[in-house]
Amino acid sequence: MAGMAHTHCAHDHTTQLAEAEQACQAAGESLTPLRRRVLELLITQHAPAKAYDLLPLLDGDKTAKPPTIYRALDFLVRMGLAHRIESLNAFVACEVGGCERSTIFLICEKCGGAEEFDAGHALVDLADAAKKDGFAIRRTMIEASGLCATCQQAA
Repeated sequence: MAGMAHTHCAHDHTTQLAEAEQACQAAGESLTPLRRRVLELLITQHAPAKAYDLLPLLDGDKTAKPPTIYRALDFLVRMGLAHRIESLNAFVACEVGGCERSTIFLICEKCGGAEEFDAGHALVDLADAAKKDGFAIRRTMIEASGLCATCQQAA
């Protein structure tokens, strides 16, 4: 992923995994060895990863089946430890608690990179408009595609 960095890359991987373990315990859930390994793989990926891309990395012996990794990914998304980027049908790790806020992904069409950042104030108007219609938004994720700065310079 040339030029685009995930927000979590600056976050120490060991610390991120420890925080994930604590978040799961606090929620009464278990970060099983399989779930932990899938999260480790997501943390170390340089671009959004598809389940089938992770499968051979997860299981060199080829004993794990696709439903196994999908269950682990669904758990990580539910726990706020990963995002599913719908347009790519791919996943990225996020900082612990990151999924509790509004998120925007900038997805580079050339290098495949995805940059995550807090949407924060950018979505205040959307939340206010929804509230006027009686709808309470819990979480928002927006995906925008284009070219990152590095790919634009290379063109």
